[in-house]
Amino acid sequence: MISRSEYPRPQFQREESSWQCLNGPWQFVFDFGNSGMERNLYMPEAEYDREILVPFCPESRLSGIEYKDFINAVWYRRSIRIAKAQLENRVLLHFGAVDYHAIVYVNGEKAGEHKGGYVSFSFDITPLLREGDNLLVVYAEDDNRHGLQPNGKQSTLFYSHGCAYTRTTGIWQTVWLEFVPKTYLKSVKTQSDYRNRSVTFTAAIAGQEADATLRACISFKGCVQKEVEVALNADKTTFTVELDAVKL
Repeated sequence: MISRSEYPRPQFQREESSWQCLNGPWQFVFDFGNSGMERNLYMPEAEYDREILVPFCPESRLSGIEYKDFINAVWYRRSIRIAKAQLENRVLLHFGAVDYHAIVYVNGEKAGEHKGGYVSFSFDITPLLREGDNLLVVYAEDDNRHGLQPNGKQSTLFYSHGCAYTRTTGIWQTVWLEFVPKTYLKSVKTQSDYRNRSVTFTAAIAGQEADATLRACISFKGCVQKEVEVALNADKTTFTVELDAVKL
């Protein structure tokens, strides 16, 4: 059974065939001396000595590890299988959150780097993939005692105290693959204005096909109120849809 197997972005739902949850068992190794880079732990031949259940952090019981002392760095590894048809478009790798400094490798090559333990991020890993099995490795460095990174309410002492609690290291939110066309929506922001009976959309896209358009539909209780189709600009497109009436 895979924990948190539901699609992690309910406001941006895609068809079931368009994404793959990567939660579940991963190979895992502690890197207390932060020497994993020198030991090439991102390479296929590296040895990992234990298993962890993602997306639970190693400090938690649900991860299967429950190690609550300070952890300077950790490494994760698992295999992902990619079909030939999926490589014809784009493959995105998403992380709900990794605390704190994450470096991601695919088949021994660096795919991307991210700092910030509380926000989601993603990488387009298409160029690094091949048909069949691929090796995904995640390095996470988290030292909240040196004062150079935000630590929220994570304790800088061994025990929890006051409002500070046991630390969270590494992957602690859902990891998933997303299979998208060469031109795809990255985000859509909506802003309603009931006084002027309108809704303004700001859509961000990746890639650009000639004559690409975006269709937006506004409905109320299943009944379509207005539907429009607009031409897409490179990067961002903003447009406003006026309604005949609004219901407060």
